[in-house]
This record gives sequence, structure tokens and C-alpha cells, in this order.
Amino acid sequence: DELSAHGIGLPGQKSQVNRTVKIEMRDNMRFSPDKIKVKQGDTIRFVISNAGALKHEFVLGTKPSLQSHNAFMQKHEGMDHADPSMVTVMPGQSAEIIWKFTNSARVLFACLQPGHFVAGMQGSVTVVADRYSPHTDNSSAPLTPPDEQHEHMHH
Repeated sequence: DELSAHGIGLPGQKSQVNRTVKIEMRDNMRFSPDKIKVKQGDTIRFVISNAGALKHEFVLGTKPSLQSHNAFMQKHEGMDHADPSMVTVMPGQSAEIIWKFTNSARVLFACLQPGHFVAGMQGSVTVVADRYSPHTDNSSAPLTPPDEQHEHMHH
């Protein structure tokens, strides 16, 4: 199931939170900050505040799941979410999501209010594998993007 949370982690427990990240949503269709780095296995408490006059939301997902969910939201306008990976925040309000990032991957977040996603209201969480942790798998995938690795090599 595309909207299942496995690719992006799991809902976290309050007792396991080891970092709080504050995110502000604005009517210029931006999150601030819109780039976050976390360690694999971290449980993050997102405190999401809406600094605008419009209703915004914070939805964690992968690019395909956000795109398909966004299309769904366009057809079912006014739907509010009751999913642990997403929250709708009214103007001037704030809300929390506690999320445990179990996979080392890029997780995106976006606002899926009609028109906001395409206007660029999205950001990314880079989950960095903790190479000293015994829990990570043995894949030694480099952290640099593939196009940067071969620049110094001449064929």
C-alpha cells in the first residue's frame, strides 16, 4: 500500500523522543526550515506552527505517495487527516507529530491543501544512517549522490 508508512518510518512514542524540530508554515507556500537532517533511528518531535492566515498541513511521505495523495486530496477537498504521519493546522495554531525514522532514505513533507503542493509547499528530511550503530544493515551505500562520486576519476 503506497500510503503505508514503512518507507518513511513509524509513529514514535513520546518517551523515545530525542530531538524536537520546530517547523513554521507560511502563506508564501513555504515551510521554514524546509530541509532537515536526522539520524536513522531518531524519534523526532515535530512542532508545526501555522504562521499564515490559510489552513496548512504537514504530511510526511515519499514522493510517489505524496503525489498520489495530493491527487486524491484535489478530488476530496476539505478532508482532514487522522493519520499519525500527517496533521492539519489551522491559522495561528500549532500541532505535533512524533515520528521515528527507521529507514535511511529521503523522506519528504508537504502541504496537500489544494494548490499548495504544486506551489512548492514541500520540504525534505534526510535520514543519515548511523554507521556506528549495530542495528544498521551492512550495505555501505555512500552518502554522496552518484553524480558527484566520479568527478575526480578519469576514464
